Amino acid sequence: MEFQAVLMAAGGGSRMTDLTYNTPKAMLPVGNRPLMWYPLNLLERVGFEEVIVITTKEVQRMMSTDSKLKSDVKMKLDVFCIQEDADMGTADALRHIHRKIKTDILVVSCDLITDVALHEVVDLFRAHNATLAMLMSKAHEVTEIVPGQYGKKMTVEQRDFVGVDQSEKRLLFMANEADLREELSIRKSITRKHPRMHIKTGLVDAHLYCLKKAVVDFLVDNKSISSIRRELVPYLVRKQFSKTTNSQKITDDTEGQNQKKNERSTNHELLISSRDEPLLQLALERSCWNDHRGDMSDSYHKGKLRCYVQILDEGLCYRVNTLAAYIEANRLAPKLFVEPAVHPSAVISEGCQMGSDSIMGALCQVADRTSIKRSTIGNSTIVKENVKITNSIIMHGVTIEEGCNIQSSVICSNAVIGKGADLKYCLVGNGQAIEPKAKRINEVIVGTDQLMEIWLP
Repeated sequence: MEFQAVLMAAGGGSRMTDLTYNTPKAMLPVGNRPLMWYPLNLLERVGFEEVIVITTKEVQRMMSTDSKLKSDVKMKLDVFCIQEDADMGTADALRHIHRKIKTDILVVSCDLITDVALHEVVDLFRAHNATLAMLMSKAHEVTEIVPGQYGKKMTVEQRDFVGVDQSEKRLLFMANEADLREELSIRKSITRKHPRMHIKTGLVDAHLYCLKKAVVDFLVDNKSISSIRRELVPYLVRKQFSKTTNSQKITDDTEGQNQKKNERSTNHELLISSRDEPLLQLALERSCWNDHRGDMSDSYHKGKLRCYVQILDEGLCYRVNTLAAYIEANRLAPKLFVEPAVHPSAVISEGCQMGSDSIMGALCQVADRTSIKRSTIGNSTIVKENVKITNSIIMHGVTIEEGCNIQSSVICSNAVIGKGADLKYCLVGNGQAIEPKAKRINEVIVGTDQLMEIWLP
């Protein structure tokens, strides 16, 4: 077994709480499949037979009853539950399961939907005996109107500054806009070895990482690192060009503001080695080949810690971590599988007009004189007569009474939309009831227990 696969499925979806209040992010329906189905399917298609799933007991319970996961996923799922109220980051989660890790690992987030050729990332990791290989994609512009935000200025995401070499494979520098002051500083140790560097913005971390087992061992001794994305990856990228204490040890530096001081005085060290290290070292010493051109050979022959990135220029790659991304994912996800748009168990009247760009879940009931275009209708949903649904997501178990008009909206599971209601650019929370003949525009309609209380002195 060359790699162990680890699926991170314990996140609470803090950036889309209106959707995840009653349904964990990993189990949100996307194209009438649980969100976590997509990375599991990706791993199974490339040959993994077992996956370690780090999640919560609530998700584990829902997994055990979900028909799609039970019927489609043939891999063994080694589920490891963490406390739902634990303030645990992704690096903390790896530290928690370190006894299960016997090889190098492939870490994937449960909110990743992609058609990437996974072997490209893995091959990059193998070819350069890398410490880290990660997947990034170009940022997507939001094209859909987000319910409750129509006419409002969209929040601008803080950019990552990503430095790569001329091959655009070696990852040399990474910093987030939030961590920078007024200027971008590049360390001399980087520019000496790589005088030409491309700085890229507009890239999104897909949260798919190949990591050496030694990195997991390192995390066990360095409990101050909590997040893979925010702390571990920048640390590994930065440490590639730090002075080494010997040929196999990289000094630890967990405080970015005191890098030079900490490089002289360290508490823990990261060992980048393997069972074949002596043989690899002999091959490197006697080989004229290196993974850089010109006079850059020492970055290979002397650097034990190496980070690489696969940048996806074309294809589908979405992280479903915001409401806007969730809407876009529902529009694009059906392209990843070939199945009838209408589930065989759905009962649809002959008088229903359904566009080819819509999908209908299991056990749905759709009455006469209805129009469904560019929409996803969840399992066990009832749509009565004279209903028009356009560009919307209807989750599971929803009841839509006669004469309703729903446009560019998200209706969460078990909601009831009263007779003659007109909804446009709205989000209706789990189990909510909309009164008959209501006219709602650009509203987020959730229960009072979902609202945040702010106490003023």
